[in-house]
Amino acid sequence: MNTIFKLPLGILLFQILISSCNSKTGAAGAGAADPNAVKEYQVIEIAPQTALLTTDFPATIEGQQTVEIRPRIDGYVQQIYVDEGATVKKGQRLFRVNADQFEQEVRSAAANVKIAQAKVNSAQMQVNKVRPLVEKDIISKFELESAEYNTQAAKAALAQAQAQLSNARTNLSYSYVTSPVNGVIGRIPYKIGALVSSNIQEPLTTVSSSGKVYAYFSMNEKQLLGFTRTTPGASLQAILAKLPPVQLILADGSVYPETGKIETASGLINSQTGSSSLRATFSNTAGLLRSGGTGTIRLPVTLNSAILVPQKATYEIQGKKFVYVLKPDTTVTSIALIVNPAPSGRSFVVQEGLKAGDKIVIEGVTGLREGVKIKPVAVSADSVFHAQEQQ
Repeated sequence: MNTIFKLPLGILLFQILISSCNSKTGAAGAGAADPNAVKEYQVIEIAPQTALLTTDFPATIEGQQTVEIRPRIDGYVQQIYVDEGATVKKGQRLFRVNADQFEQEVRSAAANVKIAQAKVNSAQMQVNKVRPLVEKDIISKFELESAEYNTQAAKAALAQAQAQLSNARTNLSYSYVTSPVNGVIGRIPYKIGALVSSNIQEPLTTVSSSGKVYAYFSMNEKQLLGFTRTTPGASLQAILAKLPPVQLILADGSVYPETGKIETASGLINSQTGSSSLRATFSNTAGLLRSGGTGTIRLPVTLNSAILVPQKATYEIQGKKFVYVLKPDTTVTSIALIVNPAPSGRSFVVQEGLKAGDKIVIEGVTGLREGVKIKPVAVSADSVFHAQEQQ
């Protein structure tokens, strides 16, 4: 009897267990999200706005003055008063060139001056002696005139001797080589004892003016045309005068603390490079910038009707930027863009691809596909860009 009732009871329990599992599965399925449901995405409407765009140009740095220092006389380097990289003042001594011959010339010229002076005195004495005799008609007037001519000749010889002495002293002063400007000493290739002259191939050193420096950079023809068309001015010089200050990015990536001004631009396009040279001037009171250095000129350009898109609204395929534009039927389509990065680093300035009034998806673009239908949630473009600036 026991065996007969156990089998139906086991089957009954199994059916109850299966029924319980099915009811749980059904409840879970009822609570799951519909995979075909339309998802919400934030959308902004494109509107023109004022934007600041920067363009970078490689630059080379040169001192306002870079003067080659050469001796004016021949001789041996007798003394060096400065070291490479030293800051010097105008008129400061840099080198002394051995000038024994000029010292001798000074002594000789000084002696000649004394001789000439003695001849002048002697001639004048003769005039003083003859004059009273002529006045008393003891001797003829011819004797007085002859004495006066001798005095004039002696005075001329004295003047010539004095000029020779002055010239000898000037030559002797050239034995001291001084700095013509305030600046920084460059390389010194010659050492004490080296024979130098005024026509040596390599200068004694160079002095680069440190008060101001020039940063030279180039624009190609297309950039120059765009640059002149977007900046008001009747002439190139008038355009340059209205340009905003520019920044100098140093070789280590840091920004030079003082801004500069573009002052000149070449009136010619180089036929070989297709570019024109421009020059920006920077103050260098701290002496941080050195002639021969390199950097980058960052030129700001204000666009009055720029189309901006947040970087987070874009995605990239094979080096090209795309956004998803909302169509009237609330589906999205991908549009390729040509952009420039904005200085903030969080937006792009659109050159081609979008126009005012277009609506774009700004978040979750990686999960979208062409033609997908969405539920757009309108967001103020101003609030999006303002939030980016606060980050």
